[in-house]
Amino acid sequence: MYEWDLSPLYTGFDSPAFQEDSSRLFVLCEQSLKDFPEKKKMSPVAFLEWLLKSQEEMSNLSSRVFGFISLSISANTQNVQARQAMVKMQSLAPKFTLLGKKFQDYLKDIADLDAVIDQSAFLKEYRFIIHEAKEEVVHSMSVEEEVLTSELVQNGSSLWSQMRRQLTSMAEIEFRGKMLSLTEIRNLAYSNDSEERKEAYQKELEIYRKIEEPMSFAISGIKGQVNTLSRYRHFDDPLAEALFNSRLKKETLDALLAAMKDYLPVFRKYLKHKGQILGHNKGLPWYDLFAPMGRSDKKYTVEEAQAFILKQFGTFGEELRATAEKAFKQNWIDYLPRKAKVGGAFCSNNRAIRESRILSNFGGEIGDVITLAHELGHAYHGEQIFKEAPLNSNYTMPVAETASTLCETIVKKAAYKEAASKEEKVHILEQELQDVTQVIVDIYSRFLFESSVFKAREKSIPSATDLNNLMLDAQKEAYGDGLDNEYLNPGMWINKSHYYSGGLSFYNFPYAFGLLFAKGIYAKYLAEGKGFVEKINQVLRSTVKMNVEDVAATIGIDITQKAFWEEGLRTIVADIEEFINLTNA
Repeated sequence: MYEWDLSPLYTGFDSPAFQEDSSRLFVLCEQSLKDFPEKKKMSPVAFLEWLLKSQEEMSNLSSRVFGFISLSISANTQNVQARQAMVKMQSLAPKFTLLGKKFQDYLKDIADLDAVIDQSAFLKEYRFIIHEAKEEVVHSMSVEEEVLTSELVQNGSSLWSQMRRQLTSMAEIEFRGKMLSLTEIRNLAYSNDSEERKEAYQKELEIYRKIEEPMSFAISGIKGQVNTLSRYRHFDDPLAEALFNSRLKKETLDALLAAMKDYLPVFRKYLKHKGQILGHNKGLPWYDLFAPMGRSDKKYTVEEAQAFILKQFGTFGEELRATAEKAFKQNWIDYLPRKAKVGGAFCSNNRAIRESRILSNFGGEIGDVITLAHELGHAYHGEQIFKEAPLNSNYTMPVAETASTLCETIVKKAAYKEAASKEEKVHILEQELQDVTQVIVDIYSRFLFESSVFKAREKSIPSATDLNNLMLDAQKEAYGDGLDNEYLNPGMWINKSHYYSGGLSFYNFPYAFGLLFAKGIYAKYLAEGKGFVEKINQVLRSTVKMNVEDVAATIGIDITQKAFWEEGLRTIVADIEEFINLTNA
């Protein structure tokens, strides 16, 4: 009842449909590569139509096959069949790379691409991604180099990342007579017992010290690989590559970071105030960052959470409510924690079946209800892009959190408004402040840290001690006197998986972008009312076929200006002031 239904994809790995589609994907890829030279002799219009229609079919099969494998592993990490299937299907990666590179090389020789596109209604649907593929030529190596890189990455950054996952998931330490995992130790940061929080923090640091040496080589190996490939792909640095892949201008990021930096003192005011409430006079120690404030005795069943979300989504728009209702009734959601199921929460849009699947670890707290609303926002984003042409499915990380943050905000505001007591209001509001502090202040520290690691890696292989010091420097610059500098967390570079991707660097600033972009859109919604909802839907659909600045411009927002980001930050300032007033009274 509380598990998701994957049967719209496949009934199992032994099912004829899964076997046939897996084989068909290999055949299609091989056939496309084989036919490529002969098809190139056709007119540009005919050739591009053939290639993109082939890609539509491969994309549909990939979404179905890889989606089923990935979701099966997430639901049960011990699923041997799923893991074997993943290994087999990953062998397609170099072939997909080769096909993509051949496509780019073909496009670079077309002088007037729009003249070709304008001859076909089919190609007009893909104008943006065709131009994007041509622009990528500037930042591509030769066909042979790209294919070789695709294969080497499987034995380079990919394995370093897997090693990090293995070390952190298997790490244990004794705590009050029991052996606890790193995840279990970190969860004690939310304990109501102050001594337990502090002791758990000290144990967390001990765990990091046990694995910091191999982890230093892992992060250095990955960052060294990225530095090298960025250079060979003619980027100034890894940040330039990350911005290119995000469809985001440097001036937009600069405006965002400048606004964040200017508002850091306000967040420090909140942290110091929380510290004073908890009896600290030198700033908040790291181990009390997530100390619960106020009190909420309310527990939600899954059904109560569903009802609350449906009610609040209905205040926004019927289409949003209908998406959530469909998710609940058609079993899109895997709700409860269990052994071998991955932690956290996520939403996966699946174009092949025009549905999404959501994984959560619902525990009945208001935070779990908010998380569910957040993931349903991703599903709503999926519903919008399913209206676009099949290959218009990929949106970049900065805009990925737009709908989810919007939905989260709707539910949070309602929960706060309906809180039965002052203590419950404090509890809900301070949870929100914990979240936004992570997304603004801690994300700023992560951006600083990753920048410094890339720079250090150009000249040396930083030791674990070097990396600890770089992490401390970044935390001090971001948190300032908001935290007690005697109790920071030098091992956070080990904990955050985002640093260990060879293909997605600087996976930090998109979180801040998403939060503040969504807050800006929500403010416009409040000002304009329900008539603005269709504009929001258009924004969501535009994320797959426009650069980020152009997406924002569709609703009259200029994200290259610092003033826009300050609008979102001012709403957080208001929440901080309200929290201080509530806890001073």
